[in-house]
Amino acid sequence: MVDDQTRVLILGSLPGEISLARAQYYANPRNQFWRLLCAVSGRDMPDDYGARLAALRAIHIGLWDVVGSAERTGSLDGAIRKATANPLGDLVASLPRLKAVAFNGGRASATGAAALAGQPGLVILPLPSSSPAYTLSFELKLARWQALAPFLPDCG
Repeated sequence: MVDDQTRVLILGSLPGEISLARAQYYANPRNQFWRLLCAVSGRDMPDDYGARLAALRAIHIGLWDVVGSAERTGSLDGAIRKATANPLGDLVASLPRLKAVAFNGGRASATGAAALAGQPGLVILPLPSSSPAYTLSFELKLARWQALAPFLPDCG
Protein backbone atom coordinates (compact mmCIF):
# COMPACT_ATOMS: atom_id res chain seq x y z
CA MET A 1 0.00 0.00 0.00
CA VAL A 2 1.92 2.99 -1.34
CA ASP A 3 1.23 5.97 -3.57
CA ASP A 4 3.17 8.87 -5.03
CA GLN A 5 2.66 10.86 -1.79
CA THR A 6 4.38 8.26 0.41
CA ARG A 7 7.08 9.88 2.57
CA VAL A 8 7.63 7.01 5.00
CA LEU A 9 7.64 3.37 3.96
CA ILE A 10 7.25 0.83 6.75
CA LEU A 11 8.44 -2.62 5.78
CA GLY A 12 7.59 -5.74 7.70
CA SER A 13 9.05 -9.13 6.95
CA LEU A 14 6.01 -11.21 5.95
CA PRO A 15 2.43 -10.99 7.28
CA GLY A 16 1.47 -13.54 9.91
CA GLU A 17 -1.30 -16.11 9.62
CA ILE A 18 -4.08 -13.83 10.93
CA SER A 19 -3.05 -11.00 8.61
CA LEU A 20 -2.86 -13.33 5.63
CA ALA A 21 -6.26 -14.86 6.43
CA ARG A 22 -7.87 -11.40 6.69
CA ALA A 23 -5.81 -9.87 3.84
CA GLN A 24 -4.93 -7.00 6.18
CA TYR A 25 -1.61 -5.70 7.42
CA TYR A 26 -1.15 -6.13 11.17
CA ALA A 27 -4.53 -7.81 11.72
CA ASN A 28 -3.51 -9.68 14.88
CA PRO A 29 -5.19 -7.70 17.67
CA ARG A 30 -2.17 -8.37 19.92
CA ASN A 31 0.21 -6.75 17.43
CA GLN A 32 1.02 -3.23 18.61
CA PHE A 33 1.54 -1.71 15.14
CA TRP A 34 -1.66 0.40 15.04
CA ARG A 35 -1.27 1.48 18.68
CA LEU A 36 2.33 2.55 18.04
CA LEU A 37 1.37 4.58 14.97
CA CYS A 38 -1.47 6.22 16.87
CA ALA A 39 0.94 7.27 19.61
CA VAL A 40 3.66 8.47 17.22
CA SER A 41 1.35 10.39 14.90
CA GLY A 42 -1.06 11.74 17.49
CA ARG A 43 -3.91 10.57 15.28
CA ASP A 44 -6.60 7.98 15.82
CA MET A 45 -6.25 4.70 14.00
CA PRO A 46 -9.85 3.59 13.42
CA ASP A 47 -11.02 0.01 13.92
CA ASP A 48 -12.19 -0.29 10.31
CA TYR A 49 -9.30 -1.50 8.14
CA GLY A 50 -10.18 0.69 5.16
CA ALA A 51 -10.28 3.72 7.44
CA ARG A 52 -6.93 2.72 8.92
CA LEU A 53 -5.38 2.65 5.46
CA ALA A 54 -6.90 6.07 4.72
CA ALA A 55 -5.41 7.37 7.98
CA LEU A 56 -1.98 6.11 6.91
CA ARG A 57 -2.33 7.75 3.51
CA ALA A 58 -3.25 11.04 5.22
CA ILE A 59 0.09 11.01 7.06
CA HIS A 60 1.97 9.75 3.97
CA ILE A 61 2.86 6.30 5.30
CA GLY A 62 3.09 3.32 2.98
CA LEU A 63 3.27 -0.35 3.91
CA TRP A 64 4.88 -3.31 2.22
CA ASP A 65 6.87 -6.45 2.95
CA VAL A 66 10.54 -7.27 2.55
CA VAL A 67 9.69 -10.88 1.72
CA GLY A 68 7.68 -11.48 -1.43
CA SER A 69 7.21 -15.22 -0.93
CA ALA A 70 8.40 -17.88 1.47
CA GLU A 71 7.57 -21.09 3.23
CA ARG A 72 6.57 -20.74 6.85
CA THR A 73 4.67 -22.71 9.45
CA GLY A 74 3.03 -20.35 11.90
CA SER A 75 3.65 -16.62 12.08
CA LEU A 76 7.12 -16.27 13.54
CA ASP A 77 9.85 -14.68 11.43
CA GLY A 78 12.25 -17.34 12.66
CA ALA A 79 10.19 -19.94 10.80
CA ILE A 80 10.56 -18.23 7.39
CA ARG A 81 12.30 -20.54 4.90
CA LYS A 82 13.11 -20.26 1.20
CA ALA A 83 12.40 -16.53 1.20
CA THR A 84 12.33 -14.54 -2.01
CA ALA A 85 12.79 -10.81 -1.51
CA ASN A 86 10.46 -8.17 -2.90
CA PRO A 87 12.12 -5.68 -5.30
CA LEU A 88 12.62 -2.93 -2.70
CA GLY A 89 15.00 -0.87 -4.82
CA ASP A 90 12.45 -0.67 -7.62
CA LEU A 91 9.70 0.36 -5.20
CA VAL A 92 11.83 3.03 -3.56
CA ALA A 93 12.81 4.41 -6.97
CA SER A 94 9.12 4.79 -7.85
CA LEU A 95 8.28 6.95 -4.80
CA PRO A 96 9.31 10.56 -5.54
CA ARG A 97 8.56 11.95 -2.06
CA LEU A 98 10.05 9.11 -0.02
CA LYS A 99 12.28 10.31 2.81
CA ALA A 100 12.56 7.34 5.17
CA VAL A 101 12.23 3.58 5.19
CA ALA A 102 11.45 1.98 8.54
CA PHE A 103 11.91 -1.72 9.14
CA ASN A 104 9.43 -3.27 11.56
CA GLY A 105 11.61 -5.82 13.32
CA GLY A 106 15.00 -7.43 13.05
CA ARG A 107 14.25 -9.85 10.22
CA ALA A 108 12.82 -7.09 8.03
CA SER A 109 15.80 -4.87 8.78
CA ALA A 110 18.41 -7.58 8.25
CA THR A 111 16.87 -8.59 4.93
CA GLY A 112 15.83 -5.20 3.59
CA ALA A 113 18.49 -2.75 4.72
CA ALA A 114 21.14 -4.35 2.49
CA ALA A 115 18.84 -4.01 -0.52
CA LEU A 116 18.54 -0.27 0.11
CA ALA A 117 22.14 0.47 1.10
CA GLY A 118 23.53 3.45 -0.74
CA GLN A 119 20.20 5.04 -1.64
CA PRO A 120 21.03 8.78 -1.58
CA GLY A 121 18.98 10.97 0.74
CA LEU A 122 17.05 8.05 2.23
CA VAL A 123 16.94 7.63 6.01
CA ILE A 124 16.89 4.00 7.15
CA LEU A 125 15.17 3.37 10.49
CA PRO A 126 15.44 -0.07 12.12
CA LEU A 127 12.57 -0.36 14.61
CA PRO A 128 11.74 -2.97 17.23
CA SER A 129 9.07 -5.37 16.07
CA SER A 130 5.47 -4.50 16.84
CA SER A 131 4.76 -8.24 17.07
CA PRO A 132 3.49 -9.71 20.34
CA ALA A 133 6.26 -12.31 19.98
CA TYR A 134 8.81 -9.54 20.62
CA THR A 135 8.29 -8.93 24.32
CA LEU A 136 9.93 -5.53 24.71
CA SER A 137 7.50 -3.27 26.60
CA PHE A 138 5.21 -0.96 24.65
CA GLU A 139 6.91 2.08 26.20
CA LEU A 140 10.36 0.99 25.05
CA LYS A 141 9.07 0.14 21.57
CA LEU A 142 7.35 3.53 21.38
CA ALA A 143 10.53 5.37 22.37
CA ARG A 144 12.25 3.87 19.31
CA TRP A 145 9.23 4.27 17.01
CA GLN A 146 9.27 8.01 17.77
CA ALA A 147 12.03 8.17 15.13
CA LEU A 148 9.17 8.27 12.60
CA ALA A 149 7.73 11.52 13.98
CA PRO A 150 10.01 13.99 12.15
CA PHE A 151 8.83 12.57 8.82
CA LEU A 152 5.09 12.86 9.57
CA PRO A 153 2.88 15.93 9.24
CA ASP A 154 2.35 17.79 12.54
CA CYS A 155 4.61 15.34 14.37
CA GLY A 156 8.08 16.85 14.20
